[in-house]
Amino acid sequence: MNSTAPVIETPASVAPVDKSGDRVKKMFGEISKRYDLMNHLLSGGVDIYWRSYTVRQVAPQGDAPILDVCTGTGDLALAYWNKTGRKLSVVGTDFTPEMLTIARQKSQRYETGATGSIEFIEADTQQLPFPDDQFQIVSVAFGLRNVNDTRAGLIEMRRVCQPGGRVAILEFSQPTMPGLAGFYRWYFKNILPRIGQLFASNREDAYNYLPQSVSQFPCGQALADIMQDCGLKNVTFTPLTFGIATLYVGTK
Repeated sequence: MNSTAPVIETPASVAPVDKSGDRVKKMFGEISKRYDLMNHLLSGGVDIYWRSYTVRQVAPQGDAPILDVCTGTGDLALAYWNKTGRKLSVVGTDFTPEMLTIARQKSQRYETGATGSIEFIEADTQQLPFPDDQFQIVSVAFGLRNVNDTRAGLIEMRRVCQPGGRVAILEFSQPTMPGLAGFYRWYFKNILPRIGQLFASNREDAYNYLPQSVSQFPCGQALADIMQDCGLKNVTFTPLTFGIATLYVGTK
């Protein structure tokens, strides 16, 4: 197993970030119209590469459907649909209606000539409305850390995945390269919230929430261990772009 990404532990003196469902839903609803712009701006466009890497490394195999949870505005779900040549069924779920409205609008651009389907459904990742063993891939990009109970979300993702299918998690992590690590923490704490509030003003301080949620979320071996505890096998993780993001893959 790759072990170059760090284990992040939350100091006892740091108050846990509030990930209650109502707060997170309201917060992302308020920034939904600028969500894509801010993602691309704040990542320098690298988030597009990260999703492309994910669909290449965890590529569809066979005809079974694919599920993307915490899909937001649907970028990873659409990346998977395009990867299949729009011939398979892809489902995206999120519990923020405003995000799903944008995802549905995006999907309409790709429907011409499609023989498969893409559908966006309002649902909580902790209580997915699907039977067991349905999807060949269950993915999530930059959303697992927003689920109130990480383990409950992972258990649900595993439940709806087919035996032999894969769970793919693309998530922010903490770089360890000297110099970069310190700059990254400073940027996330001091610069990113100011830029975010300038372009996507909201009462819930979404871009203060982002560095807090990233710094307190387990990454590297710590998250891999949680995935294994939740029943996934052969878990691997690959740091991307100096460890700013990490791709985790486990098999059911």
